Amino acid sequence: MTDTPRLPEGYEISADPARTDAARVHRWLSTDAYWALGRSREQQDRAIEGSLNFGVYETASGEQVAYARVVTDRATFAWLCDVYVDRSARGKGLGTALVAAVRDELRPLGVKRVALATHDAHGVYAGLGFRPLDRPEEWMALLFE
Repeated sequence: MTDTPRLPEGYEISADPARTDAARVHRWLSTDAYWALGRSREQQDRAIEGSLNFGVYETASGEQVAYARVVTDRATFAWLCDVYVDRSARGKGLGTALVAAVRDELRPLGVKRVALATHDAHGVYAGLGFRPLDRPEEWMALLFE
């Protein structure tokens, strides 16, 4: 596992749910994230309410520029999802620093496994210690179409 990446100057990470800009997060995900296209605002708000939420914010303006959500029992298992960096803020390492902060927040809780699914960011997650499942044949999913 690598060291925790440094967040660029001028940004901060917070898990304070009051800081999450739910309208912005919904806009990002429902219009620009392949896994959440068309997600309703009501559905997104319920997802936010039932999760640990992390954001990256510009320190000067307080504007949210990235988001990650974790579904967890805070004891044994976590699912990292909805990781998104605003297009205008990409390429600065914000997403990598955000995921590292999530990882570091979950570790002291005793969580033994953090799962995620990604179509296109395997290298980013591998650099933070994530790896393919050892026995994917043991995992199953129930999908409601």
